Amino acid sequence: MHSLQKHREGRVVDAKVVPSKDMSPLPENFGPVFFKNQFRTKIELPTKKDYPSVGGAYAIVSGSNSGLGFESARHLLSLGLSHLVMAVRSIERGNIAANKLRDVNSSAEITVWQLDMESYDSIQLFVRKCQDSLPRIDIVILNAGLCPMTFSTVPATGHEKTIQVNHISTVFLAILLLPVLKSKSNGKNTPRLTIVNSIMSHLCQFPNRNKRPIMPSFDDTTSIPWNPEERYGVSKLLCQLFIVRLAELISHEDVIINMVDPGLTKGTALSRDAKGATRLAGKIFFSIAGRPVDRGAATYIDAVLGHGKESHGCMLMNCKISPLACWFYTDGKVLTDLIWTETLQELNFAGVEEIISSMQSTARK
Repeated sequence: MHSLQKHREGRVVDAKVVPSKDMSPLPENFGPVFFKNQFRTKIELPTKKDYPSVGGAYAIVSGSNSGLGFESARHLLSLGLSHLVMAVRSIERGNIAANKLRDVNSSAEITVWQLDMESYDSIQLFVRKCQDSLPRIDIVILNAGLCPMTFSTVPATGHEKTIQVNHISTVFLAILLLPVLKSKSNGKNTPRLTIVNSIMSHLCQFPNRNKRPIMPSFDDTTSIPWNPEERYGVSKLLCQLFIVRLAELISHEDVIINMVDPGLTKGTALSRDAKGATRLAGKIFFSIAGRPVDRGAATYIDAVLGHGKESHGCMLMNCKISPLACWFYTDGKVLTDLIWTETLQELNFAGVEEIISSMQSTARK
């Protein structure tokens, strides 16, 4: 495998681009952007002609037993992936999905490992297993996420479930994987870490942004009324701001970190908790405006394989480097400092600051 980066006509695509954080923000009137994204933009499915060098690669995809995670795993296998680790909460459902994926590429090794994003212990055990059991890691797609319709907290942490899974646990897993990815590199290709984000991070209202400290304000309904769509968007915003700062501290020579918005996609289980009229209205809306799940998943493949170091710390939308959420350009410094500090404090028990520092020290050598 000579390169993980996309090829066209035998040439590696490495165009000079403006990074996300230096772009102009998306317009306040998002309607025309949404219309263009969903009705005027066609996402091409990945082919071996575009990605001829995936054979021999090892990939980890979280939440890969259904929806976008499953489809992105299927795409990777169809491109010739050699080893897939399916990181899933339910081993039973993971095994069912794995059997379907084996029909795509019978020569690939597919393993199903448990990963519960509501459990710090499960995340740490998963990362240790990656360190101990995998000879190399080339590709990681952190896709696991949720959008619950009702407010609830994770008993083990006390944090609201959407914030816990979509932000705190996702960045925890990303940080723990960084030294593993560096140590498992084959020396020829920089490992890729793609984190699934959402344009909803741009559209959220963030009414509790002036709370201090900010993270505990998500853990009850006294600060702000419960709104599942708003909470989903804020959870993605917190994660986005954190990842942009993290990427500034990690060399793109060690790990290329980027984020991807798959667009509004039908056929996923993200809003599986919706009921009644809300469920029906959502189903109709998604059927009209949503992308097919294989096209949404193709944006994951483009993010992890179609871009190089120029995408480090960037947001990808419609397979192009795109602006960050509007909050980055208005309140970015204050919010990022708060979210960074409070998230690291939450994860201090696992020595995350030392892990980041060690990656920085390595980069300076």
